[in-house]
Amino acid sequence: MPVSASPTRKLAAIGAVIALVVAVIAIGVAVGKSVEGDPGTGRTGSPEAAASAGSEEDPAQQKMFDDLAKQTSRREDGDPLAVGKKDAPVVLVEYADYQCSFCGRFTRETQPDLIKKFVDKGTLRIEFRNFTVFGADSERAARASWAAGQQGKFWQLHDALYAKTRKGKALAEDKLVELARTSGVDDIEKFRTDMKSADAEKALKKDQAEGYQLGVQSTPSFLINGRPVAGAQPAEVFAQGIKDAAARAAGNGPAAKGAKE
Repeated sequence: MPVSASPTRKLAAIGAVIALVVAVIAIGVAVGKSVEGDPGTGRTGSPEAAASAGSEEDPAQQKMFDDLAKQTSRREDGDPLAVGKKDAPVVLVEYADYQCSFCGRFTRETQPDLIKKFVDKGTLRIEFRNFTVFGADSERAARASWAAGQQGKFWQLHDALYAKTRKGKALAEDKLVELARTSGVDDIEKFRTDMKSADAEKALKKDQAEGYQLGVQSTPSFLINGRPVAGAQPAEVFAQGIKDAAARAAGNGPAAKGAKE
């Protein structure tokens, strides 16, 4: 009897195709463009990094994106690392590192606009994934954000971490504790304990594994209902992607129209 592939294997297989799509587009768009420097890895995407292909994919490609969305959009009740309705028609998944300045640019310049235009109106849900690529300092910051989330203050600390570029000693434990305090985290001892807990490690490993299975190469990287967007693109790129995804979810996208004809 044939045995169906596990969700992890399916995610890895689809992710390999997605990674190829992103890589091909990135080469076409980003050749000759500058890429941001980082603490030694060169793995942070520039704003010029490519967005995903447009809305002309055939039905088979659309199904691939739909399958990917089902496997990566967690839609968990009470997820402290998510904002927006659980049943929103569009889910944007972000893979980011707290030392990534382009991730900070997205948080400061683009995300507030998306929340106002789409999250607040019930169209969009944003789910954050801690995808650390810059070493121990990034992991410590990720643990801190997760710990803040256990007290309902993930987004407050998340925004504070990205309010300006923070690297190295700026992400030392005492600095993170003070930042958590000013972000509204009340129980600092619990915060310290949660930050160093096995549960925090498990959560980070889950996010990291998901990103690697998808072939995420740089931060920030995004999925909009399964369609990849790489780099801190202008707000209008995300807005159009969300509108297109909402139309597809309602059965009014290009793929749906083609199927009806």
